[in-house]
Amino acid sequence: MMDTFKTVDSLRRQVADWRRQGLRIGFVPTMGNLHAGHFALVDLARQHSDKVVSSIFVNPTQFGPNEDYARYPRTPDSDIAGLASKNCDALLLPSVEEMYPFGTIGCVQMHVPGITDILCGAHRPGHFNGVAQVVARLFNMVQPDVAVFGRKDYQQLQVIRYMTSEMSFPVDIVPAPTLRETDGLAMSSRNQYLQGDERQTATFIYQTLQFMRQQCALGLPIGMTEDQAEQRLSMAGFTVDYAEIRRSDLSRPKAPNEPGLLALIAARLGRTRLIDNLEFDAV
Repeated sequence: MMDTFKTVDSLRRQVADWRRQGLRIGFVPTMGNLHAGHFALVDLARQHSDKVVSSIFVNPTQFGPNEDYARYPRTPDSDIAGLASKNCDALLLPSVEEMYPFGTIGCVQMHVPGITDILCGAHRPGHFNGVAQVVARLFNMVQPDVAVFGRKDYQQLQVIRYMTSEMSFPVDIVPAPTLRETDGLAMSSRNQYLQGDERQTATFIYQTLQFMRQQCALGLPIGMTEDQAEQRLSMAGFTVDYAEIRRSDLSRPKAPNEPGLLALIAARLGRTRLIDNLEFDAV
């Protein structure tokens, strides 16, 4: 049976009791509107821990002034039922006031240098500051031994890895593979925003990632591959934020045949912003 906690103090009492029993705590933070990809994170957390805590919190500090915080889908009833069906042990369901007792303006600010200023960070200023801010708070609140994050949000994963190491959080970060629909589209809560033919067109992002991998395998120049990828996406109807090839640490590669490369895309289709990536060496 899953217990739901709305305050940090009540959750901490439960976690403290588990720790007295010598149990290992896993954590899966989410913004809700859960799908199979989220539930796979719970399954993975279970493999690395004895008790699994999840959280649902739509974090206002990671949304820009013209972004979709107000319309971000909130489905707490189905989310709770889904987590319970996956045998999640505890759910933290805090209010904004519980998360930010001094308000979102008066709260302590965080900035992870370098990797937050490129890719999505360049197009969504302040976004990753908000991500680091809320994840650091959640780590402090839940005090897990291990936390699971999806590889679909690859830049976010790298930001969290950096922050966790630099701030000396005693938390093991476990990356989870991207879960895809049968046609290749990466699972995302934002997919439901796609209208009409946009859903089919959206699959072109994954096809373009595969194209980028193929071009690098042929040894073609990275800049040429990125330009061609952006042109392909634009012709398909996307407004492209970026289509880039990076190393696993998100630095720029010098050659297309370097090991450990990945392609990353962020593009808008209608009102929906989609992101995806493909690690070239992944099995």
